[in-house]
Amino acid sequence: MSIKFADIKVGDAMPAYTTAPLTRTDIVRYAGASGDFNPLHHDNTFVKVFGMERIIAHGMLIMGIAGEAITQWIDNKNLRKFNVRFAGMTEPADFDDMERTKQRATVTVTGKVVDKFEENNETRIKCEIVAQDALGNTKLRGFFIAALN
Repeated sequence: MSIKFADIKVGDAMPAYTTAPLTRTDIVRYAGASGDFNPLHHDNTFVKVFGMERIIAHGMLIMGIAGEAITQWIDNKNLRKFNVRFAGMTEPADFDDMERTKQRATVTVTGKVVDKFEENNETRIKCEIVAQDALGNTKLRGFFIAALN
């Protein structure tokens, strides 16, 4: 899908992107790929010391999901900047309590074009993004800049 600069307007929405509920297996896979084995991401006994109910997903996993949402719309070769601020923890779906936890474990990324401009001899867009669970809890906010022809 090739998006043209002339076809984009400030206020346009990027396509929403929703994951399946994240599971402990997804978190373990990410830990192995990233090398981040912080016990907050795999050890229920450890997290209870901090008053948490269950482990949490890596923030960078959620950022990766946001990146995947962006590159489903904009080719990654066109990205010039990608910036986020983490805003909330994401717990995996708990198979013992799936009905209650799956909504908190699903991540939806949405975005809106907030600027069109020229820089470094390229026509570019800036799009603000937000990642939220199905209950509307924000996981991250950020933006990306992409060069479009």
